[in-house]
Amino acid sequence: MKGFADNIEKLTEENDNFREVLYTGKNIQLVLMALKPGEEIGEEVHDDGDQFFRFETGSGEVWIDDVANQVKADDGVVVPAGAKHNVVNTGSEPLRLYTIYGPPEHIEGTIHKTKAEADASHEHFDGRTTE
Repeated sequence: MKGFADNIEKLTEENDNFREVLYTGKNIQLVLMALKPGEEIGEEVHDDGDQFFRFETGSGEVWIDDVANQVKADDGVVVPAGAKHNVVNTGSEPLRLYTIYGPPEHIEGTIHKTKAEADASHEHFDGRTTE
């Protein structure tokens, strides 16, 4: 078993994909994201698990149960299971982040270059892990 070991800050700062799954374990998943100015992930709720966000570039808001939290590079946010949430880029540069889902949310290897591509996809974790 190899797990995941790499420079997550560099990978996140260089990412231009809306969503890219880096690693899928049995219980967690590591995903890179990049939101263009004015773009948002879209409101969602994960009833079965918590989610962690770490922001590397840009600025924005993380909404948790209708409360806005301002975020910028080097900030982290935890969204508890069952909370309605959204991430919005309110800045003038890309908002680049990585997120950790527990349990996994997306199919292993998923890459959505744009939000439109992500919105058109209805994929959900199918139990297949990275290794």
